[in-house]
Amino acid sequence: MAFKRKLADSYLPQKEQGFLGQGHIARTLVGRDFKLSDPFIYLMDDNIDKTDYIPVGGPHPHAGFETVSLLVDGKIVEQTESMEKGDFQIMTAGSGIVHTETIDKPTKGRLFQLWLTLPKENRWAEPRLQILNADKVPVSEKDGVGIRLYSGSLAGISSPVLNYVPLIVAEINLGAGKSTTLDLPANFNAFIVVINGNVEIGEEKQLLTAEQVGWLNHSDEDSVSELQLNAGKEDVRLILYAGKPQDEPIVSQGPFIADKADQIQKLYRDFRYGKMNHIAASPKQQIITY
Repeated sequence: MAFKRKLADSYLPQKEQGFLGQGHIARTLVGRDFKLSDPFIYLMDDNIDKTDYIPVGGPHPHAGFETVSLLVDGKIVEQTESMEKGDFQIMTAGSGIVHTETIDKPTKGRLFQLWLTLPKENRWAEPRLQILNADKVPVSEKDGVGIRLYSGSLAGISSPVLNYVPLIVAEINLGAGKSTTLDLPANFNAFIVVINGNVEIGEEKQLLTAEQVGWLNHSDEDSVSELQLNAGKEDVRLILYAGKPQDEPIVSQGPFIADKADQIQKLYRDFRYGKMNHIAASPKQQIITY
């Protein structure tokens, strides 16, 4: 019998003032003890409603992990890295990279940006950018259940993006009163972010409401688990994240992730002395658009 997924924890993240000024409201969706959230380090929910032409943001470095970005709604207009609703990107910071997030004109959008660990053997991989635009995202539509699959394999469809850490990212839309049961690897750590509507999880029909984050139970077994989702009297839209834990400790400081503290200091030195290239200057084979 397949392992049955159910809610193990849920919470409502609080809104905070974001670093991009008055028009930026942020919520920390994931920021718990990494031993519990592995392979997920952080996940920020950035709501941006910029109405002026004053530049905010700017170039900054990353190393030792991957950023996984999904534009949930709207359009983010940046100088070099604009995104529209449904666009998905994975940037492998790896050995160290600089990227620019400068917004200098009115823009409105909601961005989920995840920090995903890298396996120890790939911690310092050559930087890479993968771009999966909204019109290229694999889609499944059946019996009132819609799935947009950004990463991994789910419900008979597969994303083309390449993963160092096995990762499923999917937007799931359930019509009012509709339900679905999805197969997930039982040993993947997984959580759900509800965008709107209320969804019942598992055979116990545990309720997860709009804007809540719900973590699912998981098993150590390398087998298949079942996730049952039921919509109530209104449509449901949610994002599912599931990834394989790496069981390797990390050190986090500022924009860097490493295995040891002294590696963090080296990364700061490399950045200060200009040893990190901009992602836009990466070799052509390291910038992949699907």
